[in-house]
Amino acid sequence: MTVNIDQIMQHPVMTATPHQSIGHIRGVMAEQKISALPIVDTDGEAVGMVTASDMLADHPVDAPVSTIMSTPVFTVPRYDGPHIAARIMRNHHLHHVVVTEGKKVAGIVSAYDLLRLVEDHRFTAKPGPTPSNKRSQRS
Repeated sequence: MTVNIDQIMQHPVMTATPHQSIGHIRGVMAEQKISALPIVDTDGEAVGMVTASDMLADHPVDAPVSTIMSTPVFTVPRYDGPHIAARIMRNHHLHHVVVTEGKKVAGIVSAYDLLRLVEDHRFTAKPGPTPSNKRSQRS
């Protein structure tokens, strides 16, 4: 069975806009028990990301979330394979990747979603490279 991002992503995903206050976003994240929130423009395209780690610092609660959101936003199309999301997360040291359909936010995938995929054995891992059978030749 081939698994794609669409099958493991969390959706629907809550989003926020850049002008919303840090205090408001902090409250939403605490109330909904979420650790990452994509920030979107008026077209629904991701322009930033705010995580629980971003909320640890002492920010003015009335400041716009755009002052602390991370950019650029790393995305993966919803019908790509989970290995693409894993590679993005590993290469950029991320715990979340925004899932898109077209350019709009469709969901979110976390490192925990990928771990659950591995734990559930819902895919078959490819074997690693095998050692070469060639023997080194001596001169």
